[in-house]
Amino acid sequence: MAVTNFIPELWSAEVKLPFEKSLVFGQPTVANTKYEGQIKQMGDTVNVTTISDPTVNGYDKGTDIEIEDVSDGNIKLVIDQGDYFAFRVNDVDRVQAAGDFQSPATQRAGFGLKDKVDKFIASLFAKTAANGGPKSALGALKVINGVGGDTPGADQLTAYDVLVKLANALNKENTPTDGRYVVIDPDFLAALQHDPRFSRVDASGTSETLRNGIVGRALGFDVLTSNNVTGGLVCAGIPGALSFANQLTEVEALREQGRFADIVRGLNVYGAKIFYPEGLATAKCTFEPATAGGSGE
Repeated sequence: MAVTNFIPELWSAEVKLPFEKSLVFGQPTVANTKYEGQIKQMGDTVNVTTISDPTVNGYDKGTDIEIEDVSDGNIKLVIDQGDYFAFRVNDVDRVQAAGDFQSPATQRAGFGLKDKVDKFIASLFAKTAANGGPKSALGALKVINGVGGDTPGADQLTAYDVLVKLANALNKENTPTDGRYVVIDPDFLAALQHDPRFSRVDASGTSETLRNGIVGRALGFDVLTSNNVTGGLVCAGIPGALSFANQLTEVEALREQGRFADIVRGLNVYGAKIFYPEGLATAKCTFEPATAGGSGE
C-alpha cells in the first residue's frame, strides 16, 4: 500500500501536533497569534492599523469640551520566512519496518519546523537588544553561578536579582502585569535554581509543567527555558508586544515516478514583528563565580 493512500490532511495533523507542542517563543502566551488566520502563502503582508492615544483633559462645567480627531497608523507584519521538508519512503523499507513508519518521520519534521520558527523569533529579541532596544534593555550583567548562599561581588548579581531588574524595567513602562513571561537559557535556569526564593514550590507558585518550556513562576513572571536563547540573553515581556503568524500551507504525499517509493513534503510559512517595544525587556548575562563572600553551605 502506498503512502499516497493517506489523506494529506492527516499528514498535516501528524506534523502539526509535535510542532505546536514544542514551541516556546511561538506559543500564544509569548507571541500573540491573532493575525494568523489572515495569511495563506509566503509573501503575504498583514496590515495592522494602530491609533493614537486620546488626550485626557480636565473637566470644567463652564467650558465646552474639545473634540479631537484620532490619528491612525499602519504596521506591516510580513510573512517573509519559509521552511520545507521533503522525504522519501521506500516501499521495501516500509514493508520491513517493525511498527509505524509514518509517525516517527512526521514527528521529526514537526520538531524540525518548530526549531526553525523558535530560533527566528528568538533572533528578534537578540537583534533589538543589540540595536539598543527594546526600550527596557538592561545591557550586560554579571551573574554568579555559585551555590545558594554565595554573596555577589560589588558588580555582580544573582539570577533572581536579574528578574527583579526586568520586572522593574517593565513596571517603569506601565507594562501590564497579566501574562508576563521570561525566557531563559539552561545556564540561567541552573543559576536561578540555587536561589530558594525560586526553587521552593510555595515561592514559585507551581510544582508542575503547565506549558511548553515552563519551569516555574517568579516575581509575576512565567519562567520558561529554551535552548534557542543564546549568548546569555534573557527575554521578558507580555504576549501583546510581539505578534507571530504561521501557516503550514502545504503537506502532501505523492508517488515518485522513478522509484517504488512515496514522497512526503510540506511547506511552513511565517513571520513575526515586535509591535510594542515597551512591552519587552532584555538583559545580556555572563555567568561567573562570586568574587565576594563565601559559600553558605
